[in-house]
Amino acid sequence: MKFTLKDYQSEAVDSVLINLKHAKELFKDRAKSETSSFSLTATTGSGKTVMAAAAIEALFWGNDEFNFTPDPGAVVLWFSDDPNLNKQTFHRLRQASEKFSYSNLVFIEPPFAKPRLEPGKVYFLNTQKLSKGSLLTRGHNESVDEGQVTQTRFGAAPDLQGWTIWETLANTIDSKDLTLYLILDEAHRGFNSRTSREKQTIVSQLVNGTKSRPPIPIVMGISATIAHFEAAMQEAEVARSRRALPSVIVDPVKVQESGLIKDTLVLDIPNEAGNFDSVLVARAARKLKDSSERWAKYTSDQGLTEAVLPLLILQTPNTPNPDDIGRAIDKIFAEYTDLKASSIRHVLGDHTTQKFGKWEVDWIEPQRVQDEAHIQVLIAKDAISTGWDCPRAEVLVSFRPAQDHTHITQLLGRMVRNPLARRIPGDERLNSVDCILPFFDRTTAVKVVRFLTGDLESMPAGTKKTLFDGVELLPNPNISDDVRKLWEELPTQTLPKRGARPVKRLVALAQALASDGLQENCIKKVHEELHRILQANTIRHEDKLDIAIREVWEVQVQEIEGRFGKGNLTYKEFVELADDRAILSGFEEAKKAFGSDVAQSFVNYLAHPDDPESDDSIRDAYVSTAALATIKEIRDKVDQEAIEMTNKLFAEHRVAIKQLNDLKQQEYENIRAMATEPQRGVLRQPRNRLEDFSIEEDGKIVKAKLVPWHLMSDKNGQFPLSSLNSWEQTIVLTEISRPNIKGWYRNPSRASVDSLGIAYRDDLTANWRSMHPDFVFFHEVRGKIVASILDPHGYHLDDAIMKLKALAEFSKSYGNEFHRIEALAEVSNKMRVIDLKNEGVRELVLFGNKSALEIYSSEFATNYDTKS
Repeated sequence: MKFTLKDYQSEAVDSVLINLKHAKELFKDRAKSETSSFSLTATTGSGKTVMAAAAIEALFWGNDEFNFTPDPGAVVLWFSDDPNLNKQTFHRLRQASEKFSYSNLVFIEPPFAKPRLEPGKVYFLNTQKLSKGSLLTRGHNESVDEGQVTQTRFGAAPDLQGWTIWETLANTIDSKDLTLYLILDEAHRGFNSRTSREKQTIVSQLVNGTKSRPPIPIVMGISATIAHFEAAMQEAEVARSRRALPSVIVDPVKVQESGLIKDTLVLDIPNEAGNFDSVLVARAARKLKDSSERWAKYTSDQGLTEAVLPLLILQTPNTPNPDDIGRAIDKIFAEYTDLKASSIRHVLGDHTTQKFGKWEVDWIEPQRVQDEAHIQVLIAKDAISTGWDCPRAEVLVSFRPAQDHTHITQLLGRMVRNPLARRIPGDERLNSVDCILPFFDRTTAVKVVRFLTGDLESMPAGTKKTLFDGVELLPNPNISDDVRKLWEELPTQTLPKRGARPVKRLVALAQALASDGLQENCIKKVHEELHRILQANTIRHEDKLDIAIREVWEVQVQEIEGRFGKGNLTYKEFVELADDRAILSGFEEAKKAFGSDVAQSFVNYLAHPDDPESDDSIRDAYVSTAALATIKEIRDKVDQEAIEMTNKLFAEHRVAIKQLNDLKQQEYENIRAMATEPQRGVLRQPRNRLEDFSIEEDGKIVKAKLVPWHLMSDKNGQFPLSSLNSWEQTIVLTEISRPNIKGWYRNPSRASVDSLGIAYRDDLTANWRSMHPDFVFFHEVRGKIVASILDPHGYHLDDAIMKLKALAEFSKSYGNEFHRIEALAEVSNKMRVIDLKNEGVRELVLFGNKSALEIYSSEFATNYDTKS
């Protein structure tokens, strides 16, 4: 793969491959010949196609990381109801893996004269190609049924073809050397909820088969919603004849933490009734210009080779007035004079040049928009509302009326990818998307906000912050450098990584340091040190090593002998000497234990290539290295030394790493997180913040309360409390009224370098998660600036006790670096506080087997003092 998979993506790919392996075994078992299906469900923006690409790559070529052996007869049929989706998937697969090429990614187009599909290839097919009258199917005898595609039977072949596509698929399924895997893209769209037994859809024919054709044995549906896929499979009556394998569900929280999707939606709506479309279109143009300038500055400052050119989408009603669109284009070009006539395109249904006012606008295929960077204005209706992704789409102006909020949110769901596939550290402006709604009023807009921030299936779960007229905040000039310096020194935690190994982490760090010129010959020095450690342990554990070497060399064989007509069996055991293949098989364990690079370099270290008997010397080196990996004490010692070396390298180069650009710094944070336990991470200053200065109150829009001392503020040093509930406002007002206040920070509820995070294990799923305490306050105590964590959290919430335990564990490890670490909740109209720096309280939280409410109600909690 060209891309490094995110941790959640690796977990999903592993689960997909387990299902695919099991599905093949079920089908190839002659006694069963079971068909099966499962879904890969992940929210918009999570990289479903990248995960599918990794799974297909492993299916064709195997994968050591996932311990997956390739299927030499694997054939993948990628099916969707939209040819544009297939074209986009084609390009994404090629972008994701260097192993995919024009030779193994094939569009099925007539004439397609093949008796069966070929192994090691992905074939793209869409609904229209299987409709009646298609050149791939024409010639079949079909029972005519108005509006529905019905069962097709083998008959005359289509024009210019030796086989119909249905025959090709049937022959592929029947071949004992091939295994056909069907991937349904946007799977829930492949079925019509009104189908019945008499009126099967094309997809249900593929999945179920017919009286004359076998069903496709293995089906994987890719969808943003598991409920839709499962309902569709049930509607197609699949469950009775097909085994349902475990669904692969990607945790949306982990998608949010990855930074792949934007954090904030900014909505612009008129404050009063009237015709303000031209005013807001001009505002959209200014936002596009501002976004372009910000991205240009960021990419220049970071030394990136490719600039991000943002895109503005002009969404029209179903029956647009060309003159209205023309006037909107006039406004856009008047505000953003750097745009050229070639900067605008449309994706409307008529694939011809369209005239809007004085403008003649050419059509473009939707899937090409992302790569055609010179295009910065796109006119669209619904063509890009499903299955389309354009990470550089940053601004939306919708001419849809207020009742069309569903169409708007569907399109927004396609616009939320971060252009660089990562969160921009501390820059909420570049991590946001703007939606401008000229024909909405505030009342309707509030409904849209609730729709967006609820469980809307087309919106990623991470995009929760939605603003009306968001105002940009910058570092507060009234906050001292001592406070900012202390913030950067506070502990934060990384989430552990799946399959992490200390040696692999150390080598990755050495490679990064060498590549960035921070330490010369770092890889060589690390290898030499690990060789020394391994060599020392060969002497320390000599007896165990001798036994382990013997076990590698010896292959235990049992012979069973029986004679015709005799009931007795005789057993003999003997030993064969391992050949090179058996030795290399044992060496695979060493590669897993010590990492491929270190294991191989240690073989080279032990071997003597100048020796006349160098073949024996190399063979012995492989055996010794394989044997070392079987001894637990040696593996543990190597891991321990690797962790210490890693920590030392991070400490030595801490300042130099901070001077690198954002992308490089994130690479080091990713390496830091390559551990099975949470690691101390690094905090950085936020660059900007977006907040609302207005709130809805009793159906009216009123000004939010402003307070001082926040690390981020407007030009007057003020921060709005618009995003805080009543508990949180009480705490903030209390703490900033204390005479020794020096600053405070509303900690973002996302995994980023400007958010203090605490890792904890979810009791229900056993997965690692990250919590982000609401507030960090800075006070001066006895002449020193100190930090305190205060986290109000409802005791009634499902995760209340888990987060209390997380804070307790964090306090146990890092409490001496904070003045206070406190959890708060309102119980019986009183704000109660738990002091997690108190050892007795921590013990109760961690081991007392009490609910959150019981702890807050006990004598271990006190009333929160709201007096300054």
